[in-house]
Amino acid sequence: MGQGNTAAYTVVPEGSITTPKGFKAGGLHCGLKKTTRHDLGAIVCEVPAAAAGVYTTNVFQAAPIAVTRESIGAGGVLRAVIVNSGNANACTGKQGDADAYEMRSQFAEAIGVPAQQVAVASTGVIGETLKMDRVRSGIAELPAKLAANSQAGDDFCQAILTTDLVKKEVCVQVIIDGKPIHIAGASKGSGMIHPNMATMLGFVTTDAVIGSQALQTLLRQVTDLTFNMITVDGDTSTNDMLVAMASGLADNRELNISHPDYEAFSAALRYVCEVLAKAIARDGEGATKLVEVQVRGAESDAAAQAIAKTVIGSSLVKSAIFGADANWGRIIAAVGRAGQPVNPETVDIRLGDIVTLEQSRPISFDEEAALEYLKGDTVVIYVDLHMAEGSATAWGCDLTYDYVRINAAYRT
Repeated sequence: MGQGNTAAYTVVPEGSITTPKGFKAGGLHCGLKKTTRHDLGAIVCEVPAAAAGVYTTNVFQAAPIAVTRESIGAGGVLRAVIVNSGNANACTGKQGDADAYEMRSQFAEAIGVPAQQVAVASTGVIGETLKMDRVRSGIAELPAKLAANSQAGDDFCQAILTTDLVKKEVCVQVIIDGKPIHIAGASKGSGMIHPNMATMLGFVTTDAVIGSQALQTLLRQVTDLTFNMITVDGDTSTNDMLVAMASGLADNRELNISHPDYEAFSAALRYVCEVLAKAIARDGEGATKLVEVQVRGAESDAAAQAIAKTVIGSSLVKSAIFGADANWGRIIAAVGRAGQPVNPETVDIRLGDIVTLEQSRPISFDEEAALEYLKGDTVVIYVDLHMAEGSATAWGCDLTYDYVRINAAYRT
């Protein structure tokens, strides 16, 4: 699958998760959070939507993961997803399982759809049971909050946030069979970010006609190039989940790999997921900078991915970026410990346009210029191994004092 091509799609500046035909959303505060921020939200499709999902690889998987797997596995369709923040419903035993299933059945009844067509997601503190009296009250009120407008989309985005400072959403339009179709996404994530599936919580809607199996295959491919290429702190959450729903109301010919516009749809979906992934990295807890690592010349794309994620995940590299210290030694050390083939005589490293290492030999560079570059809010690290054609890009953030402050008191 090729790089996203902006010629294949156009960004819809005012678009939201409700822009694709057939979708409504909403959110409200039911009392799970100590603040008055929204903490319960939902996306609902007016027709059965082809559905796909990818999930955390953490051994300790939160109760909603099992419920959503079961729902999508029952027939590959969803009518809705209900999400709460403020409580992860993870490591909560049989009571947690029962609560997740109750959330599914209660919301299904509230909107008049089969329970097996509702997905459930949760995010927040691990190890505490849900205050189900508050969840039930919220579910009873939620249908009245659902709407197909940008404000309702914003309410949903707000309802899924935890330590996030900003909402994360994007919408694009792409032409399929001469018809305009939309793909929109919303996500949350700020800490405990080291996905090996998708993102912390992510939701994609589209009105394209595409089967659940084709959507699942494409979602997995796109996830590997976007959400799986970000890291904030090296911790993979118990609750990571990405769910995609396709209403099919755009009335195009069904998309599959042989469709002439499949690559255009694929590029648009990848763009949506990349925007959300980068937004999560930029909003990392305590972060002041978005850091991008581009690796080229590796033996394979998989090798390049492993090296890029090792560099972006290095606490020493992240600390140096925070301090605006052009310490390329930390970068080369991370490259060398990534467990991938590297020729120690042929590595180049650049910080933006500033060359610091060429053919594995130090290059004299302007320290003041490097300092000014590293003070910016976006830092790009280029690594060229000069071995083969493998390439990859990863995203992360700097490591700051505030990261420790936020996570030292997460529960309180």
